[in-house]
Amino acid sequence: MKAKRPSAVPPPVTSPSQSPPAPPTDDERWMEVALAAAKNGKPSPNPNVGAAVVSGGELVASSFHERAGGDHAEVAALRAAGDKANGASLYVTLEPCNHHGRTAPCTDAIIASKVTRVVVGTRDPNPHVEGMGVEKLRAAGIEVVLGVREEKARAMIAPWSKHITVGLPYVSLKLALSLDGRIATRTGESKWVTGPDARAKVHLLRAKSDAIAIGIGTALADDPRLTVRDAPGESPLRVIFDTKLRLPVESRLVKTARETPTLVLCGLDADADAESELARHGVECLRTPLSAEGRLEVFTALRSLAARGVVALMVEGGAELAGSFLAGRLADELHVFVAPILLGPRGRAGAVDWAGPDTPQQAPRIATPAWELVGSDAYVHGPLIYPD
Repeated sequence: MKAKRPSAVPPPVTSPSQSPPAPPTDDERWMEVALAAAKNGKPSPNPNVGAAVVSGGELVASSFHERAGGDHAEVAALRAAGDKANGASLYVTLEPCNHHGRTAPCTDAIIASKVTRVVVGTRDPNPHVEGMGVEKLRAAGIEVVLGVREEKARAMIAPWSKHITVGLPYVSLKLALSLDGRIATRTGESKWVTGPDARAKVHLLRAKSDAIAIGIGTALADDPRLTVRDAPGESPLRVIFDTKLRLPVESRLVKTARETPTLVLCGLDADADAESELARHGVECLRTPLSAEGRLEVFTALRSLAARGVVALMVEGGAELAGSFLAGRLADELHVFVAPILLGPRGRAGAVDWAGPDTPQQAPRIATPAWELVGSDAYVHGPLIYPD
């Protein structure tokens, strides 16, 4: 017997002490429009920023920072609004810049547009610029409201904020494993543990990154391309952690190095002839000090990548490399795909190779995990925290 479909959805049950969430204010609603716009474009090494122009309770224009060197989000939105910006409100996810860089100060364009009100998501954390964008706007007689949807606005610029304040890339660590924690079968076969939808999601993550990194073990075992194929976007820089320069010139990474930039991080005493051979094929080698365990010193390697403009780095494997990032508390975000398969006790274990915590309470964890179903695979992701 079929159950009857309810005629209406009942209201959520709340305890006497629990109040329903307050509806968003107009400022919050329009800031959400700016935040949605900010997700577009790839302005690295600049931050993702969105803006919206609102007049009389109606959206006049919205835009985003598309490419480094191009118009900033607020300038693009004001240009699209034209004369309708006069007397309007401008919503922008990041404090407008007040300095000369590759473009003129956004504060000048905002003042010239004659908007009467500017709503800002979050202050500019960049310690290397004059700042004072908010103060300049207020001095010009424009009302400025700060901190609307600030948590989301800060999350939007998290990679750039880390890069500009700490001098390191923002690291996203990606793992793929079976239900029983295996990354390959007992014969070492790993293609494919997860399904095509999960792989498309990974390609989308690649397209949003400035560089993808793997260890030499993964390069030798999988002979990957590390390009963006199943999602829109450009292929980022490919980085291989290869202490002894074992990357074969016959590998697909080397064969395509002139099409997709490829960088190998190697030890200070790596073979010079191997470096010359890789260079002949268009692969750049960067020598890096070793740790006490004889592996590449990851912190120094990250400093070098940041100096080359890598703001967002995605680490895809292998187990030793992932372990080094977790042991050094250098991974900022975790992306894990779990396939609904069992590879058995003799399958290759260990998506991460490190000593690990002494207790579950000390384990790194996703602060606010987001769970999704991607095809037939479970996908959990979010920022990592490291308990003391």
